[in-house]
This record gives sequence, C-alpha cells and structure tokens, in this order.
Amino acid sequence: MIHLTKIIAALLVLVALALGIYAWVLSRKPVPLPPTAIVAAAKEQRALFPVVVTARAVPAGQPLAAESLRVERLPINPSGAFQEVAKAVDSIPVADMGEGTPVLANQLVTGLALHVPTGERALSIKVDEVIGVGNRVRPGDFVDVFFTLKTDNKEIERSQARLLLSRMRVLAYGTASVDGAPSQTAEGKAAQSQQRAEVARTVVLAVPVADVNRLVLGEATGRLMLALRHPTDLSEPDPALFADLPTALQPQPLKAGAPARRPLESIDRAQAGLTAVDLATGGAPTQSRSNIPLVRSAPSAPSRAAMATRAPRGTEVEFIRGDKRETLTY
Repeated sequence: MIHLTKIIAALLVLVALALGIYAWVLSRKPVPLPPTAIVAAAKEQRALFPVVVTARAVPAGQPLAAESLRVERLPINPSGAFQEVAKAVDSIPVADMGEGTPVLANQLVTGLALHVPTGERALSIKVDEVIGVGNRVRPGDFVDVFFTLKTDNKEIERSQARLLLSRMRVLAYGTASVDGAPSQTAEGKAAQSQQRAEVARTVVLAVPVADVNRLVLGEATGRLMLALRHPTDLSEPDPALFADLPTALQPQPLKAGAPARRPLESIDRAQAGLTAVDLATGGAPTQSRSNIPLVRSAPSAPSRAAMATRAPRGTEVEFIRGDKRETLTY
C-alpha cells in the first residue's frame, strides 16, 4: 500500500512538471493578433501625411513661388506645416531653406512689415494726447500730418504752420497694431479697452519713401500735429500747384550727348535728401541766402543795434532742440 502511494505521488510530480514546461513554452510564443488588429497595425505603419516642402533651395527674403514648392507624403505631420502649395505661395522665409525642407509657419516672415505697401516705409514718431487727436487715432486710420515752425519771440507773426504730408495710413498707435487687431468678442473688447486706457507714446505711419525726409526733418526741427480724417475722404493737395523742394545732394552731371535724366523719384529722391532751410522756405531762392550763415550765435546788444541801423533783418526761423537754439535766416 505504501509502495503504491509513492508511485502515485511520483506520477503527480511528473504531470505537474510537464504542465509547467508546457506553460513556459506557450509563454515564449507570441500571441496571435485577430485579423482586424493586424489590418489596423499595418495601416498605422503605412500612415503618411501630405506636407509642402521646397522643391529647390530658396534664399531668405525671397517670396516662395509655386514652382519652388511641392507636396510630399511624410510619416510625420509637423506643427505649422502646409498641406497645399497654394497656401504657402508668396510666403517669405526668414532663413535660407534647402531642397526638401518642410515649409512651416514659424519659418516665415510675420508682423507689421507685411502690412507696409511697396514703395512705402513704416516710420515712428512721438505723440502725446494732443498730437494724437486726444488718443482717438486707431490702427488703419488715415491722418494728415501738419507741421508748425516757430520763429524767435520778436517775430511771432512769421511762425508758420502747414500741411506736411497728406492721407498717411496709421499702422500702429501705441501698443495697438494692424497686424494684431483685437477681435470683436468680449475678450477682444476688454483687450481693446485696456489698449485705449494706455497712454500712447508713438505712432507708426506708412510713408512714401520719397517723403520720409520731410517727416524726419519736420519732427526734428518743429512740431508735428496729426489730423484725423474720414477713410473715404480721398482729397489730397494738387502737386502741380507747388514746385518740388530742392534736394540736399545733386546728381552727377550728365556726360556729353547723354539723354536727359528723369526727375528724381521714390528711393532716389530719398537718397538725395532734404535740408532744413529748404523745408522751412519751400526752396525759394533769396538774394543773400548764400552769404548768411545757417547757425548764428546770439549777438550782443550793441551788435543788434548796429544790425538794425545797417539793414532790415530778413526772415528768421528758430529751431529748438532741447536746450540748444539755432536760427536760420533767409
């Protein structure tokens, strides 16, 4: 009886050992996937995304043309990528892009520069509540820029004020800008109210490049005032009524037999420059202008009396820059 019990126990141990080995063998084999799971895994491995890439090397600052782009199917879908060539055309890269480079939104030029029309420049001038029409100016408005120039205290009647630039578009006023105008939602209106509460210190205008010199000299030598106008008011001064101001630099003389040169325009006229005295006088010639120094020191009392007895004093315009005073006579 005892011998039979030992035999049965040994058999049970062998069976248990065999079952353990069988279980270990099964654990080493991969579990077969159902057919639907196999198909899904295969599709996931083959998933490709349409992404616009460069078809050739493109230098920085050159607009992307349709022929320089193509769509490739990539296993990744980068953030900011384009899926259609038409949406990326005319975008401007900020850095050189080699062939096959994905075109991403963060690699393209953005901001206020894209809102500056061709032939114009964005120029910032200082403003306060008075100059800025009580802070009622908004990005996208059109303004006239007036220029005031004071003479010395004894010739107040000779001070002048005139229109310097007409119908200039406002690109930015204070922190508000045409490239980031707040939406009309409640959140956007709250942000807009906050922007209005802030005191604007600068205004950015889109100025024709040929007129940048006028604005720079006008701000440096006098005081500017903005006049807000209705956007549908297209009236501007007749350019035929007044002669163009002479330039500070003169073009090189023409060679014998060379065709007549066209009047300076656009960036060539900006390069030629403008003098403060011509801005003040309108470029009108004077008899003694070449013999009168532009910057004069204040004469003593006897010399003033002597000058009064010799000849009447010409028109004087006083420029004030901080604590420095300069008088131009013409």
